[in-house]
Amino acid sequence: MKKRILVTGGAGFIGSHLCKRMLDEGNEVICLDNYFTGAKENIISLLDNPYFELVRHDITEAYYAEVDEIYNLACPASPVHYQYNPIKTMKTSVMGAINTLGLAKRVNAKILQASTSEVYGDPTVHPQPETYWGNVNSIGPRSCYDEGKRCAETLFMDYHLQNGVDVKIIRIFNTYGPNMNPEDGRVVSNFIVQALKGEDITIFGDGKQTRSFQYVDDLVEGMVRLMATPNGFWKPVNIGNQNEFTMLELAQNILKITGSKSELVFKDLPQDDPKQRQPDISRADKYLDGWKPKVQLEEGLKKTIAYFDSIL
Repeated sequence: MKKRILVTGGAGFIGSHLCKRMLDEGNEVICLDNYFTGAKENIISLLDNPYFELVRHDITEAYYAEVDEIYNLACPASPVHYQYNPIKTMKTSVMGAINTLGLAKRVNAKILQASTSEVYGDPTVHPQPETYWGNVNSIGPRSCYDEGKRCAETLFMDYHLQNGVDVKIIRIFNTYGPNMNPEDGRVVSNFIVQALKGEDITIFGDGKQTRSFQYVDDLVEGMVRLMATPNGFWKPVNIGNQNEFTMLELAQNILKITGSKSELVFKDLPQDDPKQRQPDISRADKYLDGWKPKVQLEEGLKKTIAYFDSIL
């Protein structure tokens, strides 16, 4: 059955892939974006689809439409962008949640919050299960994003408990793929751009801190499956790849695929940067029909590098 779907942040990296998936499944899609980090280039191939509607809108202001499902992805997600205007970042998370939840309540829509592994802060538990409450600095340089997303999760639960809104909360771990902003400051895009340009690859710290990288298609599959869970399933669900890599291993992989002669350069680790990040995905396996990431790092990096090579 055709559904009417609202995707906030729909012209962004993840949102553009989600919009395409929803259209491919025969749905109508309203894509909302203010283009702070999103870009029309990401969704330009969708504009000819009669069931796709693009709206320039800032989600800190109320939006009204008759929809069946809402995916709330609107928020800058890389440190470079969310630290540029921390007050605006917090307002986007908090007011964006209030506005989209208010819409969901009015039109009786399902709503999914794109939360983040950053709610775990610099974790003292490894890997991180959804039951872990986190280790977040509430007054640090990253807190506008970390605490904004934590507050949004609180609002989602409160709207569910107080108003019966059918909410879904997904905690997204490091994700990469085509349509990433080459200037977003995230480690995968940074390394790829530097390697393709033959510049020094900048590694913060000793390069031994780890991340778990998932390809965007695996994330979108997890989002769709979570949205399809029954009314009343509100538990947060981690979506990420459990394979853990050091920053050095990531850089070496990218150098190998690109054939770049870039040198590795080490700089001081930013404040509150987590040393380890790996999801416990047993809840996703249990509740999302055995969801597991399928795309391995080398395969995903090749597709992502090909994308960056085409736009640089």
